[in-house]
Amino acid sequence: MNISMILEMAASAGERPVITVDGRSLTAAQLLRLARRAAAEFADSSAVLYLGANHLAYPVALFGSVLAAVPFVPLNYRLGEAQLSALLERHPGARVLRPEDLDALVDVDETQPDPPEQPAPWDGEAVAAIIYTSGTTSAPKAALLRHKHLMAYLLNTMEFGSAEESAASLVSVPPYHIAGLTNLLSNLYSGRRVVYLSAFDPDNWLETVRRERITHAMLVPTMLARIVVALGDREANAPTLASLAYGGSRMPRPVLEKALALFPETGFVNAYGLTETASSVAVLGPEDHRKAHESQDPEVRERLGSVGRPLPGVEFEIRSADNEVLPTGQTGLVFVRGDQISGEYGARTALDPDGWFGTRDLGHLDAEGYLFIEGRSDDTIIRGGENIAPAEIEDVILDHPGISEVAVIGVPDPEWGQRLVAVVVGAGDPEEIKQWVRERLRSSKTPDTIVFRPELPKTETGKLLRRNLVAELENPHA
Repeated sequence: MNISMILEMAASAGERPVITVDGRSLTAAQLLRLARRAAAEFADSSAVLYLGANHLAYPVALFGSVLAAVPFVPLNYRLGEAQLSALLERHPGARVLRPEDLDALVDVDETQPDPPEQPAPWDGEAVAAIIYTSGTTSAPKAALLRHKHLMAYLLNTMEFGSAEESAASLVSVPPYHIAGLTNLLSNLYSGRRVVYLSAFDPDNWLETVRRERITHAMLVPTMLARIVVALGDREANAPTLASLAYGGSRMPRPVLEKALALFPETGFVNAYGLTETASSVAVLGPEDHRKAHESQDPEVRERLGSVGRPLPGVEFEIRSADNEVLPTGQTGLVFVRGDQISGEYGARTALDPDGWFGTRDLGHLDAEGYLFIEGRSDDTIIRGGENIAPAEIEDVILDHPGISEVAVIGVPDPEWGQRLVAVVVGAGDPEEIKQWVRERLRSSKTPDTIVFRPELPKTETGKLLRRNLVAELENPHA
């Protein structure tokens, strides 16, 4: 099957708006017509490269590519010219859509006849999209997503047309993020109107939720943290917001607990997935959040820090460095398997012979199947022979008054192998912060050094660039 069927089904289901950007809307029928026109333009291209922000042209370009049977490649338009040129060179013969080209895909001359309809391609093995990973620990890789992977995610997790007519989903992530693509597909499939923000601002986000009567929203943790700061002690006053999903990077526990208090009527959803897994593979749902937040049972309460349980059609395994499957409760490398898992990079596959994909995340499963992500395997700090996950220390430091952000990294040390450095945003006495950690963890997990910074280096989607901090602190005079 092919994702073009999603738009065709939506176009036959009614005439209400399905996409809204900056006050302009399209119905599914209008979107389909524009996509068919775009497909005629894209027919001789090797791919379609989208270099813009969220815009009405984004879904037109995506479905135009699909109907033209060429891959859709959303690129990070914020990259420097050298980085962007290197990516463009990987796609000779592609149609490149820059910001100045986008209006033309939407503002067509209505007096001109539509091109002849072409039958939609139905090859599920064809490449639907190529999405470049964020490259927080290495150079970005081109992850291939075939139609069969995206359709498996949709068919296994939702029902067509199941949303209420008033349902509307606010999407703030950029179009080159996997969530930008899959949120469009899943909302079209379920029947929710998609409202895009062309740029994120916490006050504008809250205003849009209220004005557009948003029922569902998706954020990365950095965005939710900014909303929490903007609200202060005031409740969000977002009565229509039934569901608030977050994902894309680790959510600091203190930020989540504050957000739960500020959005008391909203159901929170933690969605865990990767570009290579065609969106979410595990979800911690609203009921899980409520039970964990209110429970006095430490084991149940701890699940607030989990990413939930696998979605239908998805399996997890936790393995040792020697590739042995580990029992419940033991930390190891997280592997995932299912029909929606791609794990392809060009001609290379990262799937093992049995179809398992190694996420490079460290984590463990509890007795009820909840998955806990403890960080990237690359982030593990080895101090005096002990493996230390930064996340545990970071959550403790974030509870300290005056600290808004923190990253714990390891830098070389001749005696211990690595020493712990906490890079913090905020104010406080370094020795008092160390004592705070020592009292709550133990001396081996207490940072050796506290470094203050006005901000932490991150990608545009809020993922921490630890490698930048490590390079800076290893070579302070470079």
